[in-house]
Amino acid sequence: MGNPVNRVLFVNSEIMPFLPETPISKIGRFLPQGIQERKKEIRAFMPRYGCINERKNQLHEVIRLSGMNIIIGDVDRTLVIKVASIASARIQVYFIDNDDYFRRKQITYDADGKFFEDNGQRAIFFARGVLETVKKLRWAPDVIHCQGWISHLVPLYLKKVYNGDPIFSGSKIVTSLYNDISKEQFPASFKDNVPSNGIQPEDVAMLDSPTGIKLAELAAMYSDGIIMGAPDLDKDLVKFCEGLKVPLLPFDEESISSGRYIDEYDDFYQRLK
Repeated sequence: MGNPVNRVLFVNSEIMPFLPETPISKIGRFLPQGIQERKKEIRAFMPRYGCINERKNQLHEVIRLSGMNIIIGDVDRTLVIKVASIASARIQVYFIDNDDYFRRKQITYDADGKFFEDNGQRAIFFARGVLETVKKLRWAPDVIHCQGWISHLVPLYLKKVYNGDPIFSGSKIVTSLYNDISKEQFPASFKDNVPSNGIQPEDVAMLDSPTGIKLAELAAMYSDGIIMGAPDLDKDLVKFCEGLKVPLLPFDEESISSGRYIDEYDDFYQRLK
């Protein structure tokens, strides 16, 4: 048992009501509220997809947090941070934005159902954008909880790039796994774009075959705890996670439907070493 958990950072691919209801977006909406109601400080992040109506949801840019550049594939991409509130939950959500990656109206697939060619770069930008923004906020999380494929590089960057930063020195990372892109294939160049200061090619060797499953395994490998977020996860992925010898919380449909999962997740955070 480590120190008490007082601050939890949620890194989500989807949050209601900014996106339609899905298993991920519903937990993304109600888990932060539940943890906050249990007397903890929370912050929540998600991508600012182009289908999110900024006027309706009252998004506005946070100038003091925006403006830094993130280099991916030798190209500078400007990081823009926006924020909106879920008034009924008294929660503020931070949005990672960039016109090249998130202006399009679709989320993960184009209008013809094709997996976006630059989804790997979008995941890199999102992960690094979240961690850089938290640094600027000077808000040190005790637990970072990642949900959804686009958050799957956060554990790697936290453990390999930001491990020496005092903001993250006490942070433990939890990854909830779903079947959101399990069968998808990233371009071969994905692996080459991931390394940064502190990350060597061998650290991402499993991305030699850059599939959605391998990306999930990479997230699990650098996590301090794993939550099974769906009942029908890939068997090889489950076996891989079970072999990591880190705390693992199995999927429980009744717990999710009843809302009991909030207390179970809260207890899970406390058990991380």
